[in-house]
Amino acid sequence: MRIKKWLFILAVVATNAFFVGCGAGKGGGFNLFSVDQDKELGKQTEEQIAADPKQFPVLPEKGNEELYRYVRGITAKLLNTGKVNYKEEFTWQVKIIDNKEVLNAFCTPGGYIYVYTGLIKFLDSEDQLAGVMGHEIAHAALRHSTRQMTQVYGIAALTSVVTGNANPGMLEQIALGLISLKFSRGHETEADEHSVIYLCETGYNAAGAAGFFKKMEGEATPPEFLSTHPNPGNRVQKIEGKAQELGCKGTQTNSKEYDRIKRLIK
Repeated sequence: MRIKKWLFILAVVATNAFFVGCGAGKGGGFNLFSVDQDKELGKQTEEQIAADPKQFPVLPEKGNEELYRYVRGITAKLLNTGKVNYKEEFTWQVKIIDNKEVLNAFCTPGGYIYVYTGLIKFLDSEDQLAGVMGHEIAHAALRHSTRQMTQVYGIAALTSVVTGNANPGMLEQIALGLISLKFSRGHETEADEHSVIYLCETGYNAAGAAGFFKKMEGEATPPEFLSTHPNPGNRVQKIEGKAQELGCKGTQTNSKEYDRIKRLIK
């Protein structure tokens, strides 16, 4: 199978999504991949998503202009804080996936941002959505996917993959590990912290991302993915603590406007 296909699958699994992965310690900083390779990997991922509407039913822009304008407006506020790495280098393209059953968002290497309608409908306010999007933007800006790939598979293996000189069976071996590939706790902590850093430079409540986890704690039957992850309450405390540490003053939630936008989703 072509290397492009494996890299796409790896990217989707690695960047998916706002939820905590297993592992301990801060995510390592070493990255075998260049920034240009992050961009190329993101582009390849975007092409594969566009080619698979059954798994990724991207909401058409025609007829949904206002919803796209709204989500892209939030993205622009975060990018314009001056705190996001690779603001000029990465694409930062926004697409909305029309699946009301999925409470998720993800951002590929290179800044291709995907938000599910299910997540938008689930949340209560604009600052909460901005917090989740800030978390996902941070994964791309901190290059977590390719850092994680370097850490999990090792320099020798990834060098052979990137250069096209992989030994027979190497791609299959990597593929077998894809379903268990998740961000480390360190990467998730970094993304949570940077979500606060980004929102702190806006008028939003900087701890907006904590709202997602507060809602999850109140769910009678939380999503299955949370059953294998740490208590969301711990993340709430850390996110709110980071906002307090930074002295963030923003209070905007824009709840009324958010309710109006949610009603646009049919």
